[in-house]
Amino acid sequence: MDLKLTKKIALITGSTAGIGNAIAASLAREGATVIVNGRSRAAVEGAVAAMKAEAKGDVIGFAGDLSVASVAEALVRQHPVVDILVNNLGIFEVRPFEEISDADWQRFFDVNVLSGARLSRLYLPVMRKRNWGRIIFISSESGYHIPAEMIHYGMTKAAQIAVARGLAETTAGTGITVNSVLPGPTRSRGVGDFVAEMAAKSGKSAQTVENEFFKTARPTSLLQRFATPEEVAAMVTYVASPVSSATNGAALRVDGGTIKSAF
Repeated sequence: MDLKLTKKIALITGSTAGIGNAIAASLAREGATVIVNGRSRAAVEGAVAAMKAEAKGDVIGFAGDLSVASVAEALVRQHPVVDILVNNLGIFEVRPFEEISDADWQRFFDVNVLSGARLSRLYLPVMRKRNWGRIIFISSESGYHIPAEMIHYGMTKAAQIAVARGLAETTAGTGITVNSVLPGPTRSRGVGDFVAEMAAKSGKSAQTVENEFFKTARPTSLLQRFATPEEVAAMVTYVASPVSSATNGAALRVDGGTIKSAF
């Protein structure tokens, strides 16, 4: 299938590793011009160099913390036109509810929610002018199944779903679509490090830790393993393309069947 992504300009926030990197690489292979973003210039340059080897479109980088308003505004000045905005920037951590401070709540909201809402606001006018655009929020099944061990993270993932649906309502009848994509447990760099750490502490193999995780923490998973970043990227690449024009305002699950029902 030709996804018709040639000459489309795509910005993927937080794309030097993990799901964001897989999304950027997939879009680049389909011919899109891709803007790779990360906080570290070295990480951005490394990701761009690696991606160019298989890219059919141009790959460029922007280093900076896009949870900071002034950095986001600088990005828009440097790259004023973006056809596809993938709001992937995010953080997570395991922390008991009683230990989540006001500052932690604010930090998670600023990085996971406000960064994407702000960039959407900044790029929406040019999308409206061109009557075409794709805005995608990378949420999580944790937006439905709020994890007791990181409630602040789950809150931000639920908020992303709400922002995406509300923004889609404002673009009704246009060539712009807004969706959220909900990965389930995915073997990103952070998850891989977490599994390795748990294996070292328990004296068990990484595979045993993974099997036990799905038996106890995600027993509803039909996949019964961590998804790969590339499996998530495949869904995002389709949603980012012109051929997905009838998919709008949706919370699209790439969760391995973890969510049994939706509210």
